[in-house]
Amino acid sequence: MDDVERMYRHLVRTIRANFAPFLTQPFQVAELYQTVLPYRLHRRELGLETNQDYEMALLELLSGARDLLVVDDRMRDRLQAEVSSKNPDPAVIREFAASQVALAPEALRLLESEGRPTGTQPVVPSALPQREPPAVAAPVLATVTAAAAPARPQAPAVPAAPAAPAAPAARPTGSSAAMPASPATASATEPGARRVARPITIAPTGEDCPYCRGDLPAGRQISFCPHCGQDLTVVHCPACGSELEHGWKFCVTCGRSAEKR
Repeated sequence: MDDVERMYRHLVRTIRANFAPFLTQPFQVAELYQTVLPYRLHRRELGLETNQDYEMALLELLSGARDLLVVDDRMRDRLQAEVSSKNPDPAVIREFAASQVALAPEALRLLESEGRPTGTQPVVPSALPQREPPAVAAPVLATVTAAAAPARPQAPAVPAAPAAPAAPAARPTGSSAAMPASPATASATEPGARRVARPITIAPTGEDCPYCRGDLPAGRQISFCPHCGQDLTVVHCPACGSELEHGWKFCVTCGRSAEKR
């Protein structure tokens, strides 16, 4: 099993556990590497030693290799040309950050069939045709190429219980009525929910990006690194991995210091 197949299998497991709507709905490329499968949170399961290994595997996966994902033709041609070049540059992925991709239904079906006792040799995703997309993926491909705006995963509808006669509840007043849901609450109620990024102010003396070590614009308010595109407003607890606000000194989940030692 190579890096691409291992990444695909872990991607399916992660989507099934935390982003169930993405099993059948398209999602943005940026959501894939920033929210669903960021390297900093999944490097152990992916078995990749460096961020460069992660980006090279992601480049090949997003190029439509082995028809594991349904991608649009323009991105497929551009990324496949980069993969086959002498010195591939995975940074081209960010040119397609807003493009839509989806799990290929046939590859997903074959992966799921591996766990079922059939009495025959199981078929793995790497045995899929290398170029021609399966016919059953056409509806998903049409959804991917025709989407004009990012698809948002929807929480499953819950039938409303019959309303009991009672006095209407008082609406909250003051600042609490206008306070948006916290990132932790959004994640618990809607799979794949993305929190609203709050820009951070770079020190007048300048700072380095914690991901690519590139120079950040001094004195500017920014949310993403201009060199690698990573979300700089996201901080994770070094002890439990919970998402924290930039500038917090302690984790709100486990109480440990948010500063890396």
